[in-house]
Amino acid sequence: MRIAIGGGIEFGDLAPLALIAGPCVIESEDHVQFLAREIARIAGPYVFKASFDKANRSSVDSYRGPGLDEGLRILSGVRKLGIPVLTDIHETWQAEPAAEAADILQIPAFLCRQTDLLIAAGRTGRVVNIKKGQFVAPHDIRRAADKVASTGNDKVLLTDRGASFGYNNLIVDMRGLAIMRESGYPVIFDATHSVQLPGAAGAASGGQPQYIGVLSRAAVAAGVDGLFVEVHEAPERAKSDGANALRLDRLAPLLATLRAIHSLVSTAP
Repeated sequence: MRIAIGGGIEFGDLAPLALIAGPCVIESEDHVQFLAREIARIAGPYVFKASFDKANRSSVDSYRGPGLDEGLRILSGVRKLGIPVLTDIHETWQAEPAAEAADILQIPAFLCRQTDLLIAAGRTGRVVNIKKGQFVAPHDIRRAADKVASTGNDKVLLTDRGASFGYNNLIVDMRGLAIMRESGYPVIFDATHSVQLPGAAGAASGGQPQYIGVLSRAAVAAGVDGLFVEVHEAPERAKSDGANALRLDRLAPLLATLRAIHSLVSTAP
């Protein structure tokens, strides 16, 4: 299956390696505009991602974002640059307004089995990116995709962000990427959340960004259709998930390597 969303972006079926990139959360309109333009300069056509509300932060005191109305207004500004947009939704009523500002609606990993949310996203007609929960087996995520497809919308992406491995740790099973691809839907590898250490920093999550490269290389070699990566020019100052973000100036060399690997894999017999 190949899914096109405009802006020269396609997922799956021997399309070029797709990129979804941006900050974890909208920090300000100026920051979103800056990152959107910089990533485009570095990567070429890509999908910009950012959340208007991080509803699942570790602490009630953590920054969540600007909220639905302001967040969608800011994301609409990115689309005016000709850059497709992805954002996540947490409740069914958010699907329709988010679909007006975004090209892809994302279902968070913790909510990947929520039938009403999946169906609401599917009914918008937008591409739906389902994050595989850390607690879900690779072969079971197909059932979530089937819920979206039951609306008549089969434009589904499946994203792996690692599996729980004891407390405060995740592990990536490369077999799982191949198993997910057997569903027929394009598969994306979330390179930055896969190196997250959930809750390991007490009131926030920790991370091991030094392993973004090695896991990304392995995932692309395993045949994924796209890369999901959260980037920030100064991760130590990020308002959410800075501990596992990729520093912006490291995006170009990472992409060059991954695109070369993908080219070899996609032409292999």
